[in-house]
Amino acid sequence: MDFISFVVDDALILIPVLMILGKIIKQTPIIRDWIIPYLLLGAGIILTGLLLGFSLASFIQGVLVTGASVFGHQLIRQTQIGKSEGFSLRAKKE
Repeated sequence: MDFISFVVDDALILIPVLMILGKIIKQTPIIRDWIIPYLLLGAGIILTGLLLGFSLASFIQGVLVTGASVFGHQLIRQTQIGKSEGFSLRAKKE
């Protein structure tokens, strides 16, 4: 099964919205990086509730779109890091 098949079509727009919101929050100096996924989770749940109506299903959709957003960001970020290090599959020596 495909992960995206679990996300309601109406909620897919929130994935890039949350990615952009995460970039904006990242630029805020008073917010530590480890807090950003939790803030995005809260925003994802609230935005999905506003979009689909507040219910258990919209809560789950909020968690899914936030997960997709954070996972997508990590794929992009880790690819950039790998590209700068030459895409080696071996562990980096300390």
